[in-house]
Amino acid sequence: MAHSKPYRIKSIPEIHRLMGLPKPHHPLIGLIDLKGLKDDPDIKAVITDLYVVSLKRGCDKLFYGQQKYDFDDGLMAFIAPGQILRGEANGVPHNLEGWMLFIHPDFLWNTSLAKKIKQYEYFGYSTNEALFLSEKEESLINTLIENIQQEYHSNIDKFSQDVIIAQLELLFTYAQRFYERQFITRKITNSQILNRLEAVLSDYFNNEELLATGLPSVQYIADTLTISSKYLSSLLKQLTGQTTQQHIHEKLVEKAKEKLSTTELSVSEIAYKLGFEHSQSFSKFFRTKTKQSPLEFRAAFN
Repeated sequence: MAHSKPYRIKSIPEIHRLMGLPKPHHPLIGLIDLKGLKDDPDIKAVITDLYVVSLKRGCDKLFYGQQKYDFDDGLMAFIAPGQILRGEANGVPHNLEGWMLFIHPDFLWNTSLAKKIKQYEYFGYSTNEALFLSEKEESLINTLIENIQQEYHSNIDKFSQDVIIAQLELLFTYAQRFYERQFITRKITNSQILNRLEAVLSDYFNNEELLATGLPSVQYIADTLTISSKYLSSLLKQLTGQTTQQHIHEKLVEKAKEKLSTTELSVSEIAYKLGFEHSQSFSKFFRTKTKQSPLEFRAAFN
């Protein structure tokens, strides 16, 4: 009977057992070749307590969150502990190629990566926000994986962890570079996201019922755009130099100026209509953003 709840994977040996593979060479890091791999038909979704880095092609059967993940081209995905990966009923396709690298957090203990890995925002992206690699980029990444594999299969000594950590840091740094390249090169898709962001913010600030609940959160905006909040933040910082929160505040100031210049509503009434519980908070916010109080702006405009 298939598992109704996601199956939790806590260790590298458990992954090897589920996939019918020999015992791993190392208990805290594992590298699996996906070609010809067979999955467990009873397991439709997994939650892993591990970091997972993968490069796959030839697969259109996997989902992450609510989004379908199409591997027809070579794509990289980065999954942090606690995230869910699920598949379709037909299981792993016959033409799947690539690799999956599993890293137990304990492997990073007392290394330079222990804290640094949390700075790589792409571990919080959804899988439909995967990294598209050029042939040259894919070759470079695969070379690093081959280096890790070579060290992984060597006899473990006091240098083994340091060598693998160095390769991982280089891999993650290249991934950061390639993602920033992707934000720039995928202009049409990114432009559509910016246009949709503007529309979402405009709709929100024009809807007094929504504003009555307060300002839109970053998570609300991301959910409405059906992308992860971290991916949205990274994209906006790269394209506009502003965070999602700054875009929200920019739209709020724009709406406040509109009401101050085109209506006779009091500052308190405007503050309330813009989701502020106290007019003092609104006035302080407005001054911080414009260097003027709401009344000073209204007087200067008039």
